[in-house]
Amino acid sequence: MTEIRIADAARFLGVSDDTVRRWIDQGTLRSTRGVTGQTVVDGLELARLLKDRSVRPEDPARVASSARNRFVGLVTEVVSDTVMSQVELQCGPHRVVSLMSTEAVRDLGLEPGRVATAVVKSTDVVVETPGT
Repeated sequence: MTEIRIADAARFLGVSDDTVRRWIDQGTLRSTRGVTGQTVVDGLELARLLKDRSVRPEDPARVASSARNRFVGLVTEVVSDTVMSQVELQCGPHRVVSLMSTEAVRDLGLEPGRVATAVVKSTDVVVETPGT
């Protein structure tokens, strides 16, 4: 079992430590005493709760796609030169950066404040874990 401290669980869920403790008291989330004596929650149970409580904004594209990694957000910055542009989106707590042609930026009307969807379709996805 992966033990997650209450403060870390709160950070993952985007709530306060007190909310996590309240959920433990209400039975929404179970806790145990970790090896250090601190109250901890099971990482698998936390992942399930996080998935159940996640809110996905509606994808404005409303298209059928094989890509499952679709992040709806707001364009926060566009940096362009004559050929290439860097477009930054804030998708919930995630910052997504895309490099594309300046022509594509113009065609899509990308500018700060515009709603857009970042679609990630790749076999090259890096997954990292903290050192143990």
